[in-house]
Amino acid sequence: MVSFIFTPNIQEGIISGAYEIVRNNATGELIGLARDKMTGQFVGHAVQMVNNGFSLNPLLSPVQPILSGLEMYQNHRGFSATLSGINAIQSNLAVLQGTTAFIGVGTCAIGVLAAVNLWQTLQLRQDIKQLKLQVRDGFIDLKQALHNQGDKIIQHIDQVAQDIKFEQHRLELIKAYGRFLEASKLIKIALSCNDITIRNADLANARQTLSEALAIYNNPHLLSETSAAGQLRRLECAWTIDHTITLTYQLQNQTNAVIDRLSHLQETIRHDCLKVIDNCIPKQEIDFIFPEISHIYSHDLVALETWKNHVVWLGSLSESVVESLTNVEINNTGEESTEALTPSLSLTEYETLQQQSHPVSLRDQLKYLFLPHLRFEYESYIHQQAEKRGYTALIPSSLKQASELTIANLYWYFKDLQRMESQ
Repeated sequence: MVSFIFTPNIQEGIISGAYEIVRNNATGELIGLARDKMTGQFVGHAVQMVNNGFSLNPLLSPVQPILSGLEMYQNHRGFSATLSGINAIQSNLAVLQGTTAFIGVGTCAIGVLAAVNLWQTLQLRQDIKQLKLQVRDGFIDLKQALHNQGDKIIQHIDQVAQDIKFEQHRLELIKAYGRFLEASKLIKIALSCNDITIRNADLANARQTLSEALAIYNNPHLLSETSAAGQLRRLECAWTIDHTITLTYQLQNQTNAVIDRLSHLQETIRHDCLKVIDNCIPKQEIDFIFPEISHIYSHDLVALETWKNHVVWLGSLSESVVESLTNVEINNTGEESTEALTPSLSLTEYETLQQQSHPVSLRDQLKYLFLPHLRFEYESYIHQQAEKRGYTALIPSSLKQASELTIANLYWYFKDLQRMESQ
């Protein structure tokens, strides 16, 4: 369940009962704003989102959409939070794209992929934020970024750089990132305009340019030539661009367009993740793909759903409530945080699962996230095979209570057993 953390003074007010976190009356969902219980006035917005006790740290975009939503109602104060968010997206995209120059086109060895896994990628993003790394043409200096990873990693960087096929991909990615930079500049210019007509025209032009970048990242020919790990990073770039296009609609207060695009983006992410999982070579790529897709499921998809809830709520407000939003002080603390990173639950959970699961079983456990009905099919197969062999404990009621790990392992245990019996 998503909850919110506010600045210390507001958090104290919530604890004391003077303030309350706003809810969407229609759905009961929490909204990232706090208000005074007595006066009903908004007193501030959340600076952090938490899901099941863990801070949300989306891989695709660090932007807090509630801030751009608030700024639409108080544009006389400028769009400082949104501008900061655009800069953050720009850096984030550079990290995602930059690591494709390490993964290359073919399949990498497990030890090589570990150099740019989820944990390393989050750290690289932090390094750019703290100006430890620079971006050029949408790529980072991988030798500088990974200098402490050993000679084998440096050699791999050189090998990919000499790969003619990847060079063709790299040129296309440079073009895509260039389009994104053009669009980012247009968005920033639009937000500096007082004339709403000019602002809307610039945002529309930015969307067109972003769409051109999106088409390059989604190029099916380029995707088909890459490994599952490479596909995942390219698709993450595409999702980031899609996210930015949606943000431009929010900046124009186009509620229905934002809701439609967010729903479409969520569905696209689910669909693309399943394609990557299906293309994954378990023994070679699952250690890279599992934590990353699991993180996207529990962070990015949750953040997008929260964004959608905020937009629906904002669209339902009366004029008097909208007027009160103009007085909320926008604090950008959450996006400027440079506190030390800690490994996400996706990583720590995977370390446990990895020790107890077959690679193919891990792939299926990942699929369960996006295809819940698949688990029911596996339970049915396990029960059928157990009955044949007299395993009386594996009845439907006990299987329903079992973990995903247990179901996937049992499924492949019986599959292997059936295969051996048929030989």
